[in-house]
Amino acid sequence: MSNKPSNQYAFPILVSVFFFWGFVAASNDILIPVFKKALHLEQWQSQMISFAFYVAYTVGSIIYTLISKAFKVDILNKIGYKNGIALGLIISAVGSFLFFPAAQASSFNIMLTGLFIVGLGFSLQQTAANPLAIVMGNPSTGSQRLSFAGGINNVGTTIGPLLVSIAIFGRLDPGQAGVADLQSVQIPYLILGCAFLLVAVIIKMSSVPNKIELEHEEQEEGASVVVRSSALSYPQLILGMIAIFLYVGVEVSTAGNLSEFMIKKLQFDESHCAPYVSLFWASLMIGRLTSSVGAFVQKESTKRILGIAVPYLAFGFFLFVNWLANHDITPFYPYAGVILGLVILNNISHGNPARQLLLFSLAGITVLFVGMTTSGLVSVYAFISVGLFCSTLWPCIFTLAVSGLGKHTTEGSNFLIMMIMGGGFVSLFQGFVADQFLGIQWSYLVGVACFAYLAFYAYTVSGILKKQGVSFSEVKGAGH
Repeated sequence: MSNKPSNQYAFPILVSVFFFWGFVAASNDILIPVFKKALHLEQWQSQMISFAFYVAYTVGSIIYTLISKAFKVDILNKIGYKNGIALGLIISAVGSFLFFPAAQASSFNIMLTGLFIVGLGFSLQQTAANPLAIVMGNPSTGSQRLSFAGGINNVGTTIGPLLVSIAIFGRLDPGQAGVADLQSVQIPYLILGCAFLLVAVIIKMSSVPNKIELEHEEQEEGASVVVRSSALSYPQLILGMIAIFLYVGVEVSTAGNLSEFMIKKLQFDESHCAPYVSLFWASLMIGRLTSSVGAFVQKESTKRILGIAVPYLAFGFFLFVNWLANHDITPFYPYAGVILGLVILNNISHGNPARQLLLFSLAGITVLFVGMTTSGLVSVYAFISVGLFCSTLWPCIFTLAVSGLGKHTTEGSNFLIMMIMGGGFVSLFQGFVADQFLGIQWSYLVGVACFAYLAFYAYTVSGILKKQGVSFSEVKGAGH
């Protein structure tokens, strides 16, 4: 697809939907302790918030597939990619508006239904927006534009918990005990629903493309690439689907159980957890923005400088936002040392997705064990740093899983998006393990198991791709 100047101006509009995905996903972590306390839920029950939201991605993908098969045409090719995003935003707005009657009736089920509908809308938006981000500019930097969009997603995850916490607890002063009731969630989600509708109108009126053309890999890679009858015939995709399920699972469950860990082990009030939840999601922003440097800078020396500067500038953004919210930011300063570990591992990986997936997974296992065997803020920051080492795992897994699929790439991508449901299942399972077996701190062994599989996938997938004539060392990562 040729580059059009209008696309360059439309790209920031497209990226706004990535912001919303992050804003809502991270804000769920603030809702969990609020509903848990107000409705006297057990930890596993409160994790139904994550479950309902992330399972909606899978249900949405299945609905998308069934409709496409019924009409014998890819539904986005039928209605248009831009129209698909606008429709997804309208669906998410309907879900947001359900928070008003849910809070009025103190109904956990209505609230879960609202979150589920928001997730359905996000599923359609994801399916349309990810390929659009690739084609809206120079094809050689398409994957890095996706990484940048993922970084914007995590701007939403960084400020989402803070803004929602302020709206719910009605205060900026962290020294005062916040009190939240269910009615306090009504106005924030009414505003969010209106914002969805506004952006839907802007997207519809913008120059965001409605049609795209995707090139197929086997045309460029030659006869050595194995061409099969369906996407599910490729082992890298099957194993990659499990990897996406567990990656999203460990990311969401680590953040979703973080507030409960701080409440039980550090005696935090639930209203004081937001800055720490925000730092977890900011850690994903730090890693993803760092990996997107190549999309905008060509000179190697400048890339190396920005590879160090960008993560600390992103960390500075987190500190600035929390300073504006009147939070004491001095306890967060030591986290700068953890970020250095990210920079080092990123340089060692040299852009190789399999190597980066292996190194970051091993780092994730390490910090989880640190969190489980220490106490105080050391354990909290160890769990938070999981966000750093999850930051680039989506692009690594996604790239490796669809490499060599050729004409089946779009089909494979849809199967991978289905696996986002792991965020619901794994977080629900960790909540169950915490309640029934190991307690909240040692329940993070669930995350260790997830990272162990990701390390296994990283170790085996290169051999699988090599047999198919695909050199994964030359594949550049996509972003989420």
